[in-house]
Amino acid sequence: MPDANAPSSSPRQGWSLCLIVGGTLFPPAFFAMLGILGGVGVFTFGYGQGTSYLSDDPLACANCHIMQDHYDSWLNSGHRHVAVCNDCHLPDHFVGKWITKADNGFFHSLAFTLENFHEPIQIKPRNRRVTQNACLSCHGDFVHSMLPEQPGGDMLSCVHCHSHVGHAHR
Repeated sequence: MPDANAPSSSPRQGWSLCLIVGGTLFPPAFFAMLGILGGVGVFTFGYGQGTSYLSDDPLACANCHIMQDHYDSWLNSGHRHVAVCNDCHLPDHFVGKWITKADNGFFHSLAFTLENFHEPIQIKPRNRRVTQNACLSCHGDFVHSMLPEQPGGDMLSCVHCHSHVGHAHR
Protein backbone atom coordinates (compact mmCIF):
# COMPACT_ATOMS: atom_id res chain seq x y z
CA MET A 1 0.00 0.00 0.00
CA PRO A 2 1.46 3.43 -0.97
CA ASP A 3 2.39 5.82 1.80
CA ALA A 4 0.03 8.87 1.76
CA ASN A 5 2.82 11.06 3.18
CA ALA A 6 5.37 10.06 0.58
CA PRO A 7 6.29 12.66 -2.06
CA SER A 8 4.36 12.24 -5.29
CA SER A 9 6.17 11.36 -8.47
CA SER A 10 3.34 12.81 -10.58
CA PRO A 11 4.55 15.34 -13.18
CA ARG A 12 1.53 17.53 -12.36
CA GLN A 13 2.26 17.89 -8.66
CA GLY A 14 0.97 21.27 -7.46
CA TRP A 15 -1.47 21.47 -10.37
CA SER A 16 -4.30 19.68 -8.63
CA LEU A 17 -6.43 22.85 -8.58
CA CYS A 18 -6.04 23.44 -12.31
CA LEU A 19 -8.79 22.84 -14.81
CA ILE A 20 -8.28 21.10 -18.10
CA VAL A 21 -10.48 22.49 -20.87
CA GLY A 22 -10.15 21.11 -24.37
CA GLY A 23 -6.80 19.58 -23.51
CA THR A 24 -5.38 22.88 -22.21
CA LEU A 25 -4.36 23.25 -18.58
CA PHE A 26 -5.54 26.49 -16.89
CA PRO A 27 -4.11 27.52 -13.48
CA PRO A 28 -6.36 29.08 -10.80
CA ALA A 29 -4.78 32.51 -11.40
CA PHE A 30 -6.27 32.49 -14.90
CA PHE A 31 -9.78 32.08 -13.51
CA ALA A 32 -9.14 34.67 -10.79
CA MET A 33 -8.10 37.18 -13.47
CA LEU A 34 -11.13 36.24 -15.57
CA GLY A 35 -13.36 36.85 -12.53
CA ILE A 36 -11.75 40.21 -11.80
CA LEU A 37 -12.11 41.37 -15.42
CA GLY A 38 -15.70 40.14 -15.52
CA GLY A 39 -16.47 41.96 -12.26
CA VAL A 40 -14.94 45.20 -13.52
CA GLY A 41 -16.92 44.84 -16.75
CA VAL A 42 -20.21 44.29 -14.91
CA PHE A 43 -19.49 47.23 -12.58
CA THR A 44 -18.61 49.52 -15.49
CA PHE A 45 -21.71 48.49 -17.44
CA GLY A 46 -23.89 49.22 -14.40
CA TYR A 47 -22.13 52.46 -13.44
CA GLY A 48 -22.27 53.71 -17.03
CA GLN A 49 -25.99 52.92 -17.26
CA GLY A 50 -25.24 50.39 -19.99
CA THR A 51 -28.78 49.06 -20.25
CA SER A 52 -30.00 52.50 -21.31
CA TYR A 53 -27.97 52.16 -24.51
CA LEU A 54 -30.04 49.15 -25.51
CA SER A 55 -33.04 51.42 -26.08
CA ASP A 56 -33.99 54.05 -28.65
CA ASP A 57 -34.30 56.77 -26.02
CA PRO A 58 -32.28 59.88 -27.00
CA LEU A 59 -31.61 60.55 -23.31
CA ALA A 60 -29.30 57.52 -23.38
CA CYS A 61 -27.03 59.46 -25.72
CA ALA A 62 -26.93 62.30 -23.20
CA ASN A 63 -25.60 59.98 -20.45
CA CYS A 64 -22.15 61.25 -21.39
CA HIS A 65 -21.64 64.89 -20.47
CA ILE A 66 -19.89 65.49 -23.78
CA MET A 67 -23.08 64.58 -25.66
CA GLN A 68 -25.37 66.98 -23.77
CA ASP A 69 -24.90 69.80 -26.31
CA HIS A 70 -25.76 67.38 -29.14
CA TYR A 71 -28.87 66.25 -27.30
CA ASP A 72 -29.93 69.84 -26.59
CA SER A 73 -29.40 70.84 -30.22
CA TRP A 74 -31.45 67.83 -31.40
CA LEU A 75 -34.29 69.00 -29.11
CA ASN A 76 -34.31 72.29 -31.07
CA SER A 77 -34.02 70.68 -34.50
CA GLY A 78 -36.64 69.99 -37.13
CA HIS A 79 -35.92 66.27 -36.87
CA ARG A 80 -36.92 66.02 -33.22
CA HIS A 81 -40.48 65.05 -34.16
CA VAL A 82 -39.54 62.48 -36.80
CA ALA A 83 -36.23 60.88 -35.79
CA VAL A 84 -34.25 59.89 -32.72
CA CYS A 85 -30.47 59.47 -32.49
CA ASN A 86 -30.56 55.82 -33.57
CA ASP A 87 -32.54 56.64 -36.71
CA CYS A 88 -29.70 58.73 -38.10
CA HIS A 89 -26.64 57.27 -36.40
CA LEU A 90 -27.25 53.51 -36.74
CA PRO A 91 -27.86 51.30 -39.78
CA ASP A 92 -31.48 50.35 -40.25
CA HIS A 93 -30.87 46.59 -40.47
CA PHE A 94 -30.85 44.51 -37.29
CA VAL A 95 -27.33 43.06 -37.39
CA GLY A 96 -25.64 46.30 -38.49
CA LYS A 97 -27.49 48.24 -35.82
CA TRP A 98 -26.25 46.04 -32.98
CA ILE A 99 -22.72 45.70 -34.33
CA THR A 100 -22.48 49.49 -34.63
CA LYS A 101 -23.95 49.97 -31.14
CA ALA A 102 -21.41 47.52 -29.68
CA ASP A 103 -18.50 49.01 -31.62
CA ASN A 104 -19.38 52.61 -30.78
CA GLY A 105 -20.21 51.71 -27.18
CA PHE A 106 -16.85 50.04 -26.63
CA PHE A 107 -14.75 52.74 -28.28
CA HIS A 108 -16.75 55.63 -26.79
CA SER A 109 -16.43 54.23 -23.28
CA LEU A 110 -12.72 53.55 -23.83
CA ALA A 111 -12.12 57.10 -25.11
CA PHE A 112 -14.12 58.70 -22.29
CA THR A 113 -12.52 56.52 -19.61
CA LEU A 114 -9.02 57.34 -20.85
CA GLU A 115 -10.04 60.95 -21.60
CA ASN A 116 -8.69 60.51 -25.10
CA PHE A 117 -11.24 62.20 -27.37
CA HIS A 118 -11.56 65.35 -29.43
CA GLU A 119 -13.74 68.20 -28.16
CA PRO A 120 -16.13 68.87 -29.67
CA ILE A 121 -16.68 65.20 -30.39
CA GLN A 122 -16.33 64.37 -34.09
CA ILE A 123 -18.06 61.73 -36.16
CA LYS A 124 -15.80 59.06 -37.66
CA PRO A 125 -15.85 58.33 -41.42
CA ARG A 126 -17.65 54.99 -40.98
CA ASN A 127 -20.37 56.61 -38.87
CA ARG A 128 -20.59 59.49 -41.35
CA ARG A 129 -21.46 56.91 -44.05
CA VAL A 130 -24.16 55.47 -41.76
CA THR A 131 -25.62 58.96 -41.33
CA GLN A 132 -25.47 59.62 -45.08
CA ASN A 133 -27.35 56.38 -45.73
CA ALA A 134 -29.96 57.39 -43.16
CA CYS A 135 -30.49 60.71 -44.95
CA LEU A 136 -30.96 58.89 -48.25
CA SER A 137 -33.27 56.35 -46.66
CA CYS A 138 -35.75 59.08 -45.73
CA HIS A 139 -35.06 61.69 -48.40
CA GLY A 140 -33.94 59.60 -51.40
CA ASP A 141 -37.01 60.55 -53.45
CA PHE A 142 -36.16 64.24 -53.11
CA VAL A 143 -32.46 63.98 -53.88
CA HIS A 144 -32.42 61.25 -56.53
CA SER A 145 -31.17 63.73 -59.14
CA MET A 146 -28.06 64.36 -57.02
CA LEU A 147 -27.22 60.69 -56.62
CA PRO A 148 -24.31 59.33 -58.67
CA GLU A 149 -25.14 57.70 -61.99
CA GLN A 150 -22.97 54.68 -61.23
CA PRO A 151 -22.61 52.73 -57.96
CA GLY A 152 -19.55 53.97 -56.11
CA GLY A 153 -19.58 57.29 -57.98
CA ASP A 154 -18.96 60.61 -56.29
CA MET A 155 -21.85 61.83 -54.24
CA LEU A 156 -22.54 65.00 -52.32
CA SER A 157 -22.58 64.60 -48.56
CA CYS A 158 -25.96 65.58 -47.13
CA VAL A 159 -24.48 66.75 -43.83
CA HIS A 160 -21.87 68.88 -45.60
CA CYS A 161 -24.58 71.40 -46.48
CA HIS A 162 -27.20 70.41 -43.90
CA SER A 163 -25.15 69.98 -40.72
CA HIS A 164 -27.70 72.02 -38.77
CA VAL A 165 -30.67 69.78 -39.61
CA GLY A 166 -30.29 67.01 -37.03
CA HIS A 167 -28.53 69.22 -34.53
CA ALA A 168 -29.70 72.82 -34.67
CA HIS A 169 -27.50 75.63 -33.36
CA ARG A 170 -24.30 73.66 -32.90
